[in-house]
Amino acid sequence: MEFTTIKGFRDILPDETPYWQKVEQSAREVFKTFGFNEIRTPILEYTELFARTIGTDTDIVSKEMYTLTDSKGRGLTLRPEATASVARALIQNRLYQQGGVQKLFCIGPMFRHERPQKGRFRQFHQINAELFGDRGPKSDAEIIYLAVSLLDAFELRNLTLHLNSIGCPKCRPGFRQKLKEYLVDRSESLCADCKRRAETNPLRVFDCKVEGCKAIVQEAPVISEHLCEECRDHFSLLREYIQYIKMEVVLDPRLVRGLDYYTRTTFEIQTEQLGAQNAVVGGGRYDGLVEQIGGPDLPGIGFAIGMERVMALLMERQGRKAARPDLFVAALGSQAEKMSFTWAQELRKRGFWIEQEYAPKSLKAQMKRADRLGCKRALIVGEREIETGMAIIRDMETKEQKEVPLDNILEALVSKIMGENAYNAR
Repeated sequence: MEFTTIKGFRDILPDETPYWQKVEQSAREVFKTFGFNEIRTPILEYTELFARTIGTDTDIVSKEMYTLTDSKGRGLTLRPEATASVARALIQNRLYQQGGVQKLFCIGPMFRHERPQKGRFRQFHQINAELFGDRGPKSDAEIIYLAVSLLDAFELRNLTLHLNSIGCPKCRPGFRQKLKEYLVDRSESLCADCKRRAETNPLRVFDCKVEGCKAIVQEAPVISEHLCEECRDHFSLLREYIQYIKMEVVLDPRLVRGLDYYTRTTFEIQTEQLGAQNAVVGGGRYDGLVEQIGGPDLPGIGFAIGMERVMALLMERQGRKAARPDLFVAALGSQAEKMSFTWAQELRKRGFWIEQEYAPKSLKAQMKRADRLGCKRALIVGEREIETGMAIIRDMETKEQKEVPLDNILEALVSKIMGENAYNAR
């Protein structure tokens, strides 16, 4: 029997991992400039945490969560999103008692049982940012600027910011009723899911990808026409804060988020390069979430970046470029093997990627392996080189060879490697 990955799960192979490492490193550098600290939460939480925060009528809770029951009959779920887990950690560890605004980020896997497609998997990875403790539009603007700064650090271009306000518990009920009436009158043309949503959670119809439903909501009432004065003022000031953003901004009155805890500001950063799943970033405000799960009345706003979608964009533009060893050490004879083994370890201590054979092989075989690995250069040492006191460095691309003295060879190799790396980086 041949074992394979579960449908919707995938291996991230060595030729891809440099992209992941670069994105994660760039993200941490940007988060530092905005004063965000990393938090790492478990991937397994009590099911009730997600059912209560995300909403039992959402597709995530009703269809997509990976849930199991432990030996005591308690429901446990692989986290389908990060915000609820971060909010739980904030409450459980009393982070809010430190005073001021709490700014947290996390990077890691999430799990949803949905149809796999380009940029979307059943185990997927997100970069999440969460800001707790401020109700004003200035923190909304800063979160959006943070998302834009991250995408800029990833060197992603041709993106569009979509922005909306979905109101608050004060002004949303009237809009929900009006929308519900509109949808009920057109229920025969809705998909099965949206017929149910029209009764239980009508705002979710705006998020449907079925063409017939998308056409219906184009004529539906919009929340912007029903905002209370406070929500209108909040959204107006937010627009002032982001008017200088270096990205096309689209006011999208039909933009909603798929989770029940969102309120007021919602936003997405979209690209045309990923087909139907075109959102790279999704976020918004969730002022009642912390209180909803037993914490203080602490407002919040945040976003999630889909890492698989970022990788798809990067690899589409750049292709897969495997990293290359700095040096291959080819040793011929037992004395040379012992000497070169020591040199390899010393060079690795200095941060260089060194490769060599483990079993004795001919020079031809060793050069073939150096070529397969894509090594930039090779050091050749055998009995003759030891006798003459001169080793050989071969450029694996041009095949040009130069002699280097064995005396002080480590410094010579370091100088050679660092000099060529600096030249190639220009």
